[in-house]
Amino acid sequence: MSALADAGLDAAAVRALLRATLAEDLGSRGDVTSAAVVPGGSRLDVAFTSRQVGVVAGLPVLAALVEEVCGPDARLALLLADGDRVSPGTRLATLSAPAHDVLALERTALNLVGHLSGVATATRAWVDAVEGTGVRVRDTRKTMPLLRALEKYAVRCGGGTNHRAGLHDAILIKDNHVAAAGGVVAALDAAYAAHPRGSIVVQVEVDSHQQLEEALAHGAEQVLLDNFAVDQLARAVALVRRTTEGVVLEASGGLTLSSAREYAETGVDYLAVGALTHSAPSLDIGLDTI
Repeated sequence: MSALADAGLDAAAVRALLRATLAEDLGSRGDVTSAAVVPGGSRLDVAFTSRQVGVVAGLPVLAALVEEVCGPDARLALLLADGDRVSPGTRLATLSAPAHDVLALERTALNLVGHLSGVATATRAWVDAVEGTGVRVRDTRKTMPLLRALEKYAVRCGGGTNHRAGLHDAILIKDNHVAAAGGVVAALDAAYAAHPRGSIVVQVEVDSHQQLEEALAHGAEQVLLDNFAVDQLARAVALVRRTTEGVVLEASGGLTLSSAREYAETGVDYLAVGALTHSAPSLDIGLDTI
């Protein structure tokens, strides 16, 4: 499992996820089709092959899945590294293993690697769109339940940057927090009272220049500028850069791939893009006999 650890993934958590995914597919009876029609001693030699242009992610997960299902009876060769670009016909990996094992893991493998490669591909498109501006593309918590660590890994494979892992590792004061606390100032003051500066990241979301000025006046260190039009965003960035040093600025809401560069050129530090994970189509990957 060193490949998973090298990728920054929790090997035990990934293994548990794989077991649950396999159990969902195999149920209590196993693969009844293969059991009925495939001779028990047969083997299959197959290749995981891309059908589309994209960026691959999830190969360490594939290796862990093969190990989980096939054990020492498999010969898996990873032909690429996560983050590599692929085109139609590109082989990601080859596998030689007992036929029953290959058929048992096929759909789980294609679902996971295809999905993660889709996230990496979408991320790379955004990263390419803002190349040269110095702006980093960052993900959100808009992930599929229980797949967050893997999806955020795929974002990294595509050249993007991760935001917080969850509610537990950073403070992000959003609009509903502001409403419940009684305003931006009250929310910020309460956050810093609970967590001294430097002990945890504190970011506050604002949706107007008035809220931005209030946040800056009360020592905001990271500001999420939500649903600002490009011209409004440019003015907000100029205000912050003129009056306050070291404040990290992130734009979110209403961003599209076609407008990404325009937003990036306002001078923000990050673009927050939920679509990297919540809307990325899977990369079409097939399993071909060889």
